[in-house]
Amino acid sequence: MKIGIDIGGSHIAVGLIDNGNIINKKEKDIKNIDRKNIKIFLVNTIVKSINQILKENKITLRKIEKIGISAPGTIKNGIIIKATNLGIEDFNIVEELQKYFNVKISIRNDAKCATIAEKQYGSMKKYNDFVYLCLGTGIGCGIFMNNQLLEPKRYEGFELGHTIIEKDGIMCNCGKSGCWEQYASMKAFKQSLTSKLNLVKTTSSYTLLKLIENQKENRKISKIINKVIDEYIENLALGIENIINIFEPEAICIGGSFVYYKNVLLKKLKNKLKQKNVTFNNDIPKIVCAKLQNDAGIIGAVI
Repeated sequence: MKIGIDIGGSHIAVGLIDNGNIINKKEKDIKNIDRKNIKIFLVNTIVKSINQILKENKITLRKIEKIGISAPGTIKNGIIIKATNLGIEDFNIVEELQKYFNVKISIRNDAKCATIAEKQYGSMKKYNDFVYLCLGTGIGCGIFMNNQLLEPKRYEGFELGHTIIEKDGIMCNCGKSGCWEQYASMKAFKQSLTSKLNLVKTTSSYTLLKLIENQKENRKISKIINKVIDEYIENLALGIENIINIFEPEAICIGGSFVYYKNVLLKKLKNKLKQKNVTFNNDIPKIVCAKLQNDAGIIGAVI
């Protein structure tokens, strides 16, 4: 058995994994954690969660083959070089956790972990060329070409969320302006919806989804919601159009919290891409949601 750890922009999950299945999982919200203490918080949360899981499943650390970490941002040599949305730089989390657990520990970019998991266990099994997009706090990405994960030599690369789609646009946490993730991440979508509906910033994703699903009950709200959705889909499709033109994938797999909104967003996205006629022969790639949903990162961390 293995321990998978998924560090996201808004939560952290630790799970006991056996042959691609999650046996036990602990989750913790990190949205409101002081970024000055985020490194200590992450280590303490992971250590506590692992010990709880071992205790609950009545197993010792000796039965754990590996601990794998899925983390956002730029990863190299076991170090989180920079995770913009978490405010982390030069954090050797592997070394810190090795102080507590005498087990092999590895780390790689979260979107790459999710990409591998979807290829092995999820919705991308039959595809050799595909792009995985993790739409959440930001936009993560992983790419398979000729049945191989694309991996640059210097860093893990393919930060498509930081490609520019708007000159002099919204300022991004990375320091640039007009990054795609500022317009097409799920965080951007929820913030826009919350703002336009004059809701409190802490309004839950569940509440927002219910408002969308029941919008017909209020014509005024419905008009606002549909305008926000149309604008979001336009921005999301713009980035995907660029991806299709560059990589010509067989499929595009969308994961992250987008999957919970798929009933209200996915069909509109497919229709928008058809309208754009994104390929010369109108052979649009399959657009599908991640089968493993938000568990893709935690599973992929130990593959």
